[in-house]
Amino acid sequence: MGTQLAPSQLDHRPDPKSAPSAAIIGGGCAGLAAAVRLSAAGVPVTLFDSSHQLGGRARSITWQEQTLDNGQHILLGAYARTLDFLQTCGLAPEQVLLRLPLKLDMAGEFSLRSQSALPAPLHILAGLLQAKGLSWQERFAAVRIMAGFRLRQFQLSQDMPLQQLLQDQPPRLIQMLWEPLCLAALNTPLAEASAQVFLNVLRDSFARSKTDSDLLLPRKDLSQLLVDPAVAYIQQHAGSVRLNTPIESLRQEGSGWVLQHGDEQSHFSHVIIATSPFRVAPLLAGLPELAETASQCAALDYQPIYTVYLQYEAATQLPDAMCGLANSLGQWVFDRGQLYGQAGLLAVVISAAGPHQSMTQAALALAVDQELRQHFPHLSALSWHKVVAEKRATFACRAGLKRPGHQLSQNLWLAGDYVASPDHLQDYPATIEGAIRSGELAAFELTKSLK
Repeated sequence: MGTQLAPSQLDHRPDPKSAPSAAIIGGGCAGLAAAVRLSAAGVPVTLFDSSHQLGGRARSITWQEQTLDNGQHILLGAYARTLDFLQTCGLAPEQVLLRLPLKLDMAGEFSLRSQSALPAPLHILAGLLQAKGLSWQERFAAVRIMAGFRLRQFQLSQDMPLQQLLQDQPPRLIQMLWEPLCLAALNTPLAEASAQVFLNVLRDSFARSKTDSDLLLPRKDLSQLLVDPAVAYIQQHAGSVRLNTPIESLRQEGSGWVLQHGDEQSHFSHVIIATSPFRVAPLLAGLPELAETASQCAALDYQPIYTVYLQYEAATQLPDAMCGLANSLGQWVFDRGQLYGQAGLLAVVISAAGPHQSMTQAALALAVDQELRQHFPHLSALSWHKVVAEKRATFACRAGLKRPGHQLSQNLWLAGDYVASPDHLQDYPATIEGAIRSGELAAFELTKSLK
């Protein structure tokens, strides 16, 4: 679970007369990243969160005396800002993340491995040529389109649905490679997903350094990996964290801001709003000049992520820590025994909307159990199951999406994985890396304003 704070820490507030002082509203990845960067720059920070636990959509829960995550996350070697965030908070990435060269195995249907002896992007192109489960025609089609992406520098003159960009690709190649990558990266169906954002991820992961395509699988639960170290860093640098403190409104007062929470008011010189997008409009209700931003946030749609936890006998182990599932409700299965020491516990991820949403959680868990047995016949009897359904796990990363900007007003910024980057060719999907990038950008702009 997340860090528990003593009442003295919860009650701490900055002196209203001190300047500068920064408030961060929202304790998800973007808010934590902003708070850590401001703390490192010597800016006093107070982080507010309406929940009893930080982390937002990247947090841990307890079930059957086991610590589970509200979603099983995959990081990539290209996630430079996330890796730097971990190091700043005192963690050694090589100790808390299992680094594996890119290996996509779709349960006997398809297998792709990067060729680590070659430089990027040859390591991926050679891997595609040697991929198992594809015809030579399908392999050449994959190499040809990847080479074409690189020639155009992964840029489109106009965004389009990814399905349209891939319209000349063989159907099996789409099913085994492009669709699983799209769902894993953008959590949005091919027919809707932004081709440009997908290309941004491909560029960063496959075209620069061969280690950028490495899979980084967490070996600690998300609270231990992201939340607890960040809170410790903030507090060590004279910052404070206030849980169970929803901010109801904010108003400008002079060059600063007043935050209303319950019967209290807090004064700050600078504010970063790092909440979920559907919480932005109420905060901006008293600022008519920001009506367009409020509307953009309110207009965003969402995609779910379901994580199905299945507990088998302790001796149960999969061939790899992460395996793909073809032609199944489940898309990826993780062996948490290999990753977290939770022997016999498997986590199956189902990204984006689908028929699983109409099933009861018990029926879904049993259906996924039966699917796993088709791929892994050695599974023992199922002891218990738990389905964690994040129905608004990510914003729908659609083609041509109009995202709100990060600069809202004087000394007021917006941060979150849904916020546009200054260069739209840097826009990312709803990932931990996207959230941390946005939080750090807001913190950078804030510190720059102080100069």
